Formats: sequence, structure tokens, C-alpha cells
Amino acid sequence: MPAVIFWLLAAIAVAAGVAVFVVNSMARATYALAASFVAVGAQVLLLDQSYMGLLVILMMVMEMAIMALYMVMLMGMNPALMPMSMRHSTRTALIVSAALFVALAAGILLMSWPERAGVPATDVTAAAGDAVMESKMLVMLVMSPIMVATIVSGVVIAHSRGRYDRFGDDLTQRPARDPEPGGVGRGRTRR
Repeated sequence: MPAVIFWLLAAIAVAAGVAVFVVNSMARATYALAASFVAVGAQVLLLDQSYMGLLVILMMVMEMAIMALYMVMLMGMNPALMPMSMRHSTRTALIVSAALFVALAAGILLMSWPERAGVPATDVTAAAGDAVMESKMLVMLVMSPIMVATIVSGVVIAHSRGRYDRFGDDLTQRPARDPEPGGVGRGRTRR
């Protein structure tokens, strides 16, 4: 039964990956890409790699959410309604991707793979975590706040007015300069 689920998830991942290039909306392409990565993450979970599977799922879902947020903020568009195409230079892309696929498949099939040295770790998830994070922990600790600062900076740059902009530069403007006379919350609603 797990083999059937694995191949079903593989089919979902491939179908969702193809959908990225078939749909005509950036939001639909984003959701299709997220679905593809969630299916791959579920496959990794089926291989008893709990940490790596959840990491793939959480990381890709958050990445797609941030991408959708930036589409709305920086491109000033409704990504669900604005039609667009993900296909650009299709002939060149097909030639390059087919050549790359053939080269990679040939490398996989023709390479002499080394024999296993040693025995696998008893806890493969802990060993994978050590291999990924042990020597790079300092880099991750430094990069995490930089990435958060980048996201916050992008929001600040994309937002034309700050939260306190209506109170003036020194926050002493009373009453506040609301974009609509009467303001929201005084019996009027924003249209």
C-alpha cells in the first residue's frame, strides 16, 4: 500500500509541476507549485524521514505564501485575476531542458557508483540534521535575522503609507489625516 501512495504522490507532483506552465494566472501557478512540493514532501515522509519531509512541506508552503504576498505588494496586481503566461521562449526552453535531461540521465546510468562504506546511522533523521546543520549553524543564525529584515524591508518599501503616516512626521497631527473624510470606525466604512 505505501508503494501505491508513493506513486500516486509522484503523479500528483508531476501533474502539479506541469500545471505551473499550463495555467494562465500567477496565483494558480503558485498554488500548483506549492502542491507539487507538498506531494514531494509527503513522499519524503513516506520514506520515514519525518524531519526532512516536514521541512520540505513547511519551507515550500511558506515560500509560496511569501511569493504571493510579494506579487500583490510589489506588482500591484491581483494575481488570481490577472492573466499571464509562464511560457517564454518555449522552443529554446524545450531544447535546453531535453538536452539537460538526457545529459543528467546518461550521467546517472553511466556513472560507476561507489560501494557503501560503513553502516547507515541508526537514527537517519538525526544524522541528516547533523550533516545539514552542524557545520553551518553559525551561517543559519546570521542569515535568519537578515532574511526577516529583508522581508520587513520589502513590506515597508512596498507600502506607500506607514501606519502612523496620517499623524504626520512627528506624530503630533491631531486629528489624524485620514484618506477618507470621517475615517473608518466613525460610522463610515471604507469602500
